[in-house]
Amino acid sequence: MDLKELEGIISGILDKAGQEIEGVREGARLEEWKVRYLGRKGEINRIFSLMPGLSDGLKREAGRMMNDLKSRLSLMYEEKENDSVESSGSVNLSFPGKPASYGHLHPISLTIREMSEIFKRLGFGVEAGPEIETSYYNFEALNIPDGHPARDAWDTFYINEKEKILLRPHTSPVQIRMMEKNRPPLRVVSVGKCFRRDAVDATHSPVFHQMEGFMVDRNINFAHLKGVLTYFINRMFGDGIRVKFNPSYFPFTEPSAELSMTCIICRGKGCSTCKNSGYIEVLGCGMIHPQVFRNVGYDPEKYSGFAFGMGIERMAIIKLGITDIRYFYQNDMKFINQFS
Repeated sequence: MDLKELEGIISGILDKAGQEIEGVREGARLEEWKVRYLGRKGEINRIFSLMPGLSDGLKREAGRMMNDLKSRLSLMYEEKENDSVESSGSVNLSFPGKPASYGHLHPISLTIREMSEIFKRLGFGVEAGPEIETSYYNFEALNIPDGHPARDAWDTFYINEKEKILLRPHTSPVQIRMMEKNRPPLRVVSVGKCFRRDAVDATHSPVFHQMEGFMVDRNINFAHLKGVLTYFINRMFGDGIRVKFNPSYFPFTEPSAELSMTCIICRGKGCSTCKNSGYIEVLGCGMIHPQVFRNVGYDPEKYSGFAFGMGIERMAIIKLGITDIRYFYQNDMKFINQFS
C-alpha cells in the first residue's frame, strides 16, 4: 500500500464519520459512534494495523496522517458532546410555549371584503374577470374606438400590440362580458387588479385594484345611481358623510359624473387634504351609454342602466387614514399588523 491509497482510506473514514455524527441525537448513539471510530477495536486502530505493510521511508508520513485523523475525529466527538450538554441545559420544559403567529388579511383585502358586503346587501353579485384582455373588451366595446383621445388616459401595457392583447387598465371589461352572457335585470360588481404605466409615487402605482359596478333593467335612471352610491358611501364612511355629483365625461357613460364626499379629515371645513373645498373626489359614474348596450346586443330603447368605478387603494387610504399608497406593497409587518 502506498500513501495515496492510505489517503483515500482516511478521506473515506472522515466523510462517513462526519455524516453519521450529524444524525446523532441521543447520548447513547454518540457513545456508539466513539467506540466505532476511536475505541480499542475501532477504525483508528484498524488503520494503525496497516503500518507494517509500509516501507520505512513512508511510515513517518503515514503516522502523521493517522494522528491527524485521530485528532479530527476526537474534535468531532467533543463538539457534539458539548452541543448536547448545552442544548439539554438551555431548555426549561416548565416554561410556557411561545404563542403561534397567525396570519391575517391585508388591508386591501379587508377593504375589498367590506365594499363587497355593502353591495351584496343591495342585491349585487360579485364577479371577476381576466387580467389579460383584448383591446375589444377594454376599449371598443366600451365606446372607445382606435384613435379616441380618451385612450390616452389609460397608458396601457400591451403584451402583444399587433394582436391587441394587453393587461387590463380597468375592470370595466367585466361589465361587457357579463352583459354578453346574461339578459337584464343585472346587478354586478367586479373586483380585481389593474395595470397602467404610472410612475410610482404617494398616490399612484402601476399595479392597483379597482371595483367596477353596474345595474341594468327597465326604467333605471340617475336617481337609482345616486341612491345606490349614497348608501354605499354612508355605510363605508358613516351616516354623517354628504355626497355631491359633479358633471364629468367618460366615453362609456352619458351623462357622466364624479362623486365627491365630505372630507373625513376636516369634516367639510376645508383642509390641505381636500384643498380647502371640504370635499374629496372618490369615484366616477354615469348612465351607461346607448352604444355600449348596442355592442352587447341590448336594446337601449328597452333597457337603461348605470355604472361606476373606484380605486380600492383610494378607498382604503380614506377609510384607514393612510398617507402613502406605497405602504400597501412594502410587506412591512408593522404597518400591516395595525389592521388585523
